[in-house]
Amino acid sequence: MRSGASDAVTHLAPADLADDQPVLRRIARLLQPYRSSITLVAVAVVVAAAITAVVPFLTKAVFDQALFPTDGSGPDLQLLAWLVLAMCIIPIVAALIGIGQNWLTSTVGNSAMADLRGDLFAHLQTMELAFFTATKTGAIQSRLANDVAGVRTVLTDTATSILQNSVTVTAAFISMVLLSWKLTILTLILMPLFVWLQLKVGARRQRLARRTQESLSDMTAITEEALSVSGILLSKVFGRADTEVERYREANRQQTRLQVEQAMTGRTFFATVQTFFAITPALIYLAAGWMITGGAGGDTLTAGTLVAFTTVQARLQMPLLSLMRVSLDVQTSLALFRRIFEYLDLRPAITQRDGATTLDPRRMEGRLELVDVGFRYPEPRSLRGLPPESNATDDGTDDVHERGWALRGISLTVEPGQLAAVVGPSGSGKTTLGYLVPRLYDVTSGSVRVDGHDVRDLTLDSLQSAIGVVSQDSYLFHGTIADNIAYARPGATREEIEQAARDANIHDRILSFSEGYETLAGERGYRLSGGEKQRIAIARVLLKDPRILVLDEATSALDTETERLVQEALERATHDRTTIAIAHRLSTIRHADVIFGVEDGRLVESGTHAELLEAGGLYARLYREQES
Repeated sequence: MRSGASDAVTHLAPADLADDQPVLRRIARLLQPYRSSITLVAVAVVVAAAITAVVPFLTKAVFDQALFPTDGSGPDLQLLAWLVLAMCIIPIVAALIGIGQNWLTSTVGNSAMADLRGDLFAHLQTMELAFFTATKTGAIQSRLANDVAGVRTVLTDTATSILQNSVTVTAAFISMVLLSWKLTILTLILMPLFVWLQLKVGARRQRLARRTQESLSDMTAITEEALSVSGILLSKVFGRADTEVERYREANRQQTRLQVEQAMTGRTFFATVQTFFAITPALIYLAAGWMITGGAGGDTLTAGTLVAFTTVQARLQMPLLSLMRVSLDVQTSLALFRRIFEYLDLRPAITQRDGATTLDPRRMEGRLELVDVGFRYPEPRSLRGLPPESNATDDGTDDVHERGWALRGISLTVEPGQLAAVVGPSGSGKTTLGYLVPRLYDVTSGSVRVDGHDVRDLTLDSLQSAIGVVSQDSYLFHGTIADNIAYARPGATREEIEQAARDANIHDRILSFSEGYETLAGERGYRLSGGEKQRIAIARVLLKDPRILVLDEATSALDTETERLVQEALERATHDRTTIAIAHRLSTIRHADVIFGVEDGRLVESGTHAELLEAGGLYARLYREQES
C-alpha cells in the first residue's frame, strides 16, 4: 500500500522559494474580478475608522469644555449631552458599517477561494496520465482541499484586517501627534525593534507552515491509501492493520509536533509586545508628571489631553498587535499559495497544437497507423513550476537500443473496420502501445496516425471522441449503474442507456437487482463482480459509439461463463469499428483479422491465427503454452 512515487514538492528547500512579490501579484489578480466590491469594503473601512477617530477628541472636549472648562465657568450640561450623544451614535454607525463590510468581505473571499479551487481542479484535469502515476492521489487531494482551505482566512479576512487596522493605526497616530508629539515618541520608541523581530518570526513561521502542509499531505496520502476499498482489503488479507495504524499514528505525531511548534513560534515576541503596551500608560503618566512639573510643554498638557491620549494609546495597541499577527498569517499563507501555484504552473506535457485539425466522425474511416514508433516513459514530473522535459530527443533520432525503452521501432497498420490483436508476454509493451493511440502518452519518436493525421496534429476533443477504451480494470464511480453508463454521453436517454446495456449483455443482470439501473455501483464498483463491471464498461463505450476501439485485456481474470458473455458483448462492440485488442487469452482473438506479436518492445511478427501458428514464432509458442 506504500506508493513508490512521492509528492515532489516535499523536496523543495526554502532557498528554492521565489520572493513574495510575484506571489502577491498573483493573489491580487485572483481578487481582480471583485475589485468593485473590494472598493466598497475599502470605503467602508476608511469611513468607520475616520468616524471612530473622532471619539478621543470628543473625550477631550468632555473634560476640557463640558465638565472642567478652563475658564472656570463650571460644567456645561447641554454641551455634555450633545457630546455624549455623539459618542453613543458613532459606535452604532461604525457597527452597522462593519456588518455590511463583513458580508462583502466574506462574499469576496469565499468566491475567490472557490475560483482558485475550481482553477486548480480544472488545471489538474489537463495534466497527462504520467503526472498522476508519479504523484500520490492523497498529495493531490491535499493541495486541492487542505492548502486551498488554509488560505481561506487570507482571502476572507486578512486583506480587510490589514486595511482596517492600517487606517486605524494611522488615524490613531495622527490623533496622538495632534494631542502630544512628545508622548507619541515615548509610545512608539520601540516599534522599529518590534518590526524587525516580527520579520524574523514571520520567516520562521513561513518555513514551518510549509513543513506542516507537507506533513498534512503525507497524512492525507496515507488515509487515501489505507482507507480505500483496495487498501482495507489488502490490509485485512495480509493482517497489516496494526502496521497501517502505526504508520498513521507516526505521521499524526509529526503533524502534532509541527502544529505545536508553529503555534508557539512568536509567542514570546507577542508577550513582550503586549507587556510593553500594558506598561506604556504608566510611563505616559510618569512622563506627563515630569512635563507638568518641569515645564517641558506641561503648560499645554491638560487633564483632557492626557485622558484622550491614553485612550488613543489603548486603542492603538490592538490594531498594532493585529497587524503583526496578520503579517505572520500572510507569510504563513504565502507558503500555501506557493504550493497551490506550483501545481497551477505545471505545463501539461500533452497539449493541443495551434491550428489543430478536427476529426469529423461522419467522414472518419478509422485507419490506424504506427510509423516507426519508439517510446520510453518520461521521468516523474517535478513540481518546481518549470516546463516539463520533453519525452522526445532533440533530433528525433533516439537510440532505440538504449535501455529503458518500452517500444522500439514499431510500424503497423490497421485498416478501417479491422479487428487487430496485439499479443506478447507480460511487460512486452502491449498496453503501452494501446495508450499511445488516444494520446494518453505521446510517442518519443515516430508517429501514430488516424486517417493519415498524426494524432498530435488533431484536436484533443475530436481525438478522444473518436477513440473508446475498455481496460482490464474498469473503473466505476460511486453512483448508480445508469449514471456510470451515461458518463460516456451525459445527454443520453434512458432508452439509449438500456440499449447499450443490452448490447453489452448486462441489461437482464441489471434488472435482476432490486433497484435496477438505480443500483449503486459502490466505491470503484466493488458491489459488482468483475464480469459485471466489465460489461457495464463495455456498455459505456458502446453508448459513446467511437470509430476506433482499444480493448486492454478486457476478458482476463474472468470465469468461462462470464468470459463468454463479455466476449459476445465485445463482438457487438467491435462490429464495424477499427479495434485494437490487447489480449492475454489468445482464445479470444483467434478470429482477429490480423494479429501482431510484440516482444521486448519490438514488433516481431504479424498475420492471421493460422499463419502465425504455421510460422511457429512467438504467437505459436504462447498459444501452445495456454493450450497445454
